[in-house]
Amino acid sequence: MNIYVANIPFKASEQELKGLFEEYGEVSSAKIIMDKVTQRSRGFGFIEMADESAARQAITSLNGFNFLGKTLVVNEARPKTDAPRGGGGGYRSGGGGFNRRNDNNGY
Repeated sequence: MNIYVANIPFKASEQELKGLFEEYGEVSSAKIIMDKVTQRSRGFGFIEMADESAARQAITSLNGFNFLGKTLVVNEARPKTDAPRGGGGGYRSGGGGFNRRNDNNGY
């Protein structure tokens, strides 16, 4: 099972995160997502566990858990979709303002 973990402290390592989840069963992989530009943690990551019941127990136990001073948000990861992410593009209307050339008074 793939598990999504949010609100990971920036100082946390993948090994520390893996160790936390290993208390509930075997962890196949632990990955903290890094920013491509700054190479700093983006504060979320993924844990993969082979045993689904152990994964569900880890989700239940660790959601809301204080890890290195931050409260983790832990749930089952949703499959990645091809839908575009929000925040970009679109039509942008211009604001008003006074334009002398288009003024009907002939200035």
